[in-house]
Amino acid sequence: MELTRLVWSGSYHGAGGGYGAEERDGYYGYADAIPLLFTTLDRLQTSGPREAVWWRCGHGQWETLPDALANPDDHDAWYARDEQHCRRRDEEREQQHQEWAAERERWAQEPDPEPEPAPEATLCERCKGPVTGPLGYDLEFAPPEDGRHCPSCRTDLRQQHPTLRQAVFGRRPRSK
Repeated sequence: MELTRLVWSGSYHGAGGGYGAEERDGYYGYADAIPLLFTTLDRLQTSGPREAVWWRCGHGQWETLPDALANPDDHDAWYARDEQHCRRRDEEREQQHQEWAAERERWAQEPDPEPEPAPEATLCERCKGPVTGPLGYDLEFAPPEDGRHCPSCRTDLRQQHPTLRQAVFGRRPRSK
């Protein structure tokens, strides 16, 4: 059998299984192959030629004549497998789209969450205005926020002349 392998074996053609595929798939081309069948006279006399009495090189089991002459791993078998994979993939995509549609529908049915209440505006200790400053106030030239004064009060406090104590010992930030 091994000496005749070139006569009865097909040539492998890799197909599919490109980048990202789970497994590599392909088929054997039997265009130039000759199916080599064996049987025994005892098997033919006992069961007849229509039973599983034929041994085809490469198949590895006793088969009926139509099964022994068929090529289970040829292009047609690969095409059937590929069609099955495509159908399965399309079914999975359709199921995913249905799940997404159900999820969108569920989201559409849910009421919008209540907006969080706006935090209370902290008032300036000096002018009692909002610490963030009046609307439209340009914060570019204001000193950094201290959490106690609005931008205009921070600017006024920064521009005041230091007291004798502050001049001698330096300004120290007030603690909250």
